Amino acid sequence: MLRVLLTNDDGIHAEGLQALRRALAELDDVVVAVIAPDANMSATARSITTRRPLWVTEVPFEDGTHGFSCDGTPVDCVRLASLGLVDDFEPDLVVAGINHGSNLGDDITYSGTVAAALEGVVLGVPSIAVSQQSKAREMDFRLGDEFDFDTAAAFTARVVDRIDDVPLPEGTLLNINVPAVDASSVEVARLGKRIYRDALQQVDSDDDGRRRFRIYGDAPVYHDEEGTDLAAIAAGRIAVTPLHFDLTAEHGLEELRAYDLARLLAPAAEELAE
Repeated sequence: MLRVLLTNDDGIHAEGLQALRRALAELDDVVVAVIAPDANMSATARSITTRRPLWVTEVPFEDGTHGFSCDGTPVDCVRLASLGLVDDFEPDLVVAGINHGSNLGDDITYSGTVAAALEGVVLGVPSIAVSQQSKAREMDFRLGDEFDFDTAAAFTARVVDRIDDVPLPEGTLLNINVPAVDASSVEVARLGKRIYRDALQQVDSDDDGRRRFRIYGDAPVYHDEEGTDLAAIAAGRIAVTPLHFDLTAEHGLEELRAYDLARLLAPAAEELAE
């Protein structure tokens, strides 16, 4: 029996999560528990709630089953599951999604969807993050209004059904992005490079001297480089990227060790003593 925790960052009532829940429910020997935010928590990355308790609400679904919502972040949801919120349930697999919009290239560092899957990896649980491009085929933050989750839900359910056969090294998650068009193929791709075009733009002010600024641009572009997740989605292919949590820059360790950092310690101590 495979115990799957399903979560997301768009909220428990998001159609992407519900489409995936229905697809996973059809699998044999799979038990699905749903714990998701009670509101949209997109772009919260690995935020956690530490300064207050979390409210948890049981949420009924149309098929007679239920899930749980919390007023925290996607990472909080994974923690709730790992700490025993659901009776007799300890996840064997974390699935986050289906996100409304892609999570590609550098954007993954902001994503609550990917963060939930990363939390699974931190806890030693294999994980999958799934995202769906809108029918507008956007390659940036400007989401369209319409989504078709059928392909993403069916493909992810098949991956889950065969998760024991899918090569997934320990400490690694799969980041799956599905294009809006009928996918022609699946490409295992590396992360692409996003080009952000942010600008500081004042949009308002008030009598107290406060000013309101917009700092994020609406049209980031990307390096069109073959072999990347961005290029795969642009070409109409499902992009699958293995990700891991170890951010250590291995290629820089030896050079940094060769530099005498210890000689900076004594002057620093002298400055503190003054």
